[in-house]
Amino acid sequence: MNPKGKSIGRQITLSITVASLCSTVLSISGFYLFYYLMEVFYPRWYDEPETIMPSGLEWLWIGLTATVVVALATLIASRLTRRIITPLNSVAESLRRVASGDLEARARGGDTSMTEAATLVSDFNSMAERLSRMSENRVFWNAAIAHELRTPMTILRGRLQGIAEGVFEPGPEQFNSMLTQLEGLTRIIEDLRVVSLAESGHLDLRLQRSDVSVQVAAVVEAMSEALTESGFSVTLDARPSLADCDPARIRQAVLALLENARRHAIPCPLRVRVTLAEGHCTVTVEDGGPGVPDDLRDSIFEAFQRTDVSRSRQSGGSGLGLAVVRAIAVAHHGTARCRATERGGSAFEIRWPVHARR
Repeated sequence: MNPKGKSIGRQITLSITVASLCSTVLSISGFYLFYYLMEVFYPRWYDEPETIMPSGLEWLWIGLTATVVVALATLIASRLTRRIITPLNSVAESLRRVASGDLEARARGGDTSMTEAATLVSDFNSMAERLSRMSENRVFWNAAIAHELRTPMTILRGRLQGIAEGVFEPGPEQFNSMLTQLEGLTRIIEDLRVVSLAESGHLDLRLQRSDVSVQVAAVVEAMSEALTESGFSVTLDARPSLADCDPARIRQAVLALLENARRHAIPCPLRVRVTLAEGHCTVTVEDGGPGVPDDLRDSIFEAFQRTDVSRSRQSGGSGLGLAVVRAIAVAHHGTARCRATERGGSAFEIRWPVHARR
C-alpha cells in the first residue's frame, strides 16, 4: 500500500511553479515601487507627472509575462521531476518485487537520470545481484553438502547393516573401514565449520609468535607415509621463519595443500618451501602436474569447485580443502593463490604478514 501524501514529482512541480510566479510578481512590483518612490522623493527627475498604476497595455504585458514564466517553470519542473522520479519509482517497484521473493528484479535508471539517482539504481542492482548469488549459493551448498555426506553415511550404514545381519564378520578390518569413514565425516564437518566461520567473519585465531618452518615440518612428517604410498616424495626447504600466526590453523592449511596434491596431482616429487620476504611469510606446495587451467586458478579456492583435469570426483576429497586454505589465509590478513610452474604443475601458496594486525 502506498503511503498517503503528495508525490515528490507533484511537490517539485508545484514548488518551482509557485517560486517562479512569485519571482515574476515581485520583480514587476519592485519595478513600479522603485518609480513610485522616485516620483515621491525626487519629483524633479520627471518632466511631467505620471500615474503609478499600470495602463491596460502594461497589465496585458504583465499577464503574458507571468503566463510564459509559469509555462516555462512547469515544463522545466516536469522534465526535472521525470529525471528524479523515474529511477526512484523503478527502485521502489523492484524493492517490492525483491521483498516478494523475486531476486531477479532490477531497477532501470534511464540515460537522463541525475547522478545521485543513477548511483542509487546502480547500488540497488548491485545489492540485488549479491542477494541473488547468495540465494543460488545457498541452494548449491545444500545440495553439495548433502552429496558429500551421503557417500560416507551410505558406506557406514551398509557396513553396520551387514554386521547386524551376519553378512560381515565383526573384526579389525570392518572396524577400521568404518573408522576411516567416520574420520572422513569429521574432516568434512570441520572443513564446513571453518569455511562457514570465515564467510561470516567469525573465524577466530589464537595468534602467537611461532616458527612456521617447525609447523610445516611437522605436517610434512605426519603426511610422509600417506604421500609415499601414493607415489610422492617430498622435498622440504624451510629455514627458521618467525611470524605471527595461529600454529594450529597454519598446520591445517598445509595439511589441506598436501592432501590436495596427493589426491589430484600425478605421482611426482613435491616441493614444500617456507620463505620470509618483504614482511610476509609464504608457504608454497609445488607439484608436477597436471596443472590448473588459467581461468580456474581463482575459482578453485571456492568451496566445492573442481576442475575437469585435476579435481575430478574419482580422486576423492570433499571439495572444501582449498576453500579452507583461503579462509585461513584471509583470517591472517593474507592471500591464497595458485600459479603455474616450470614443471607444468601448480604451486599453491599462502602468504600473510609477519607482524599480525591487532
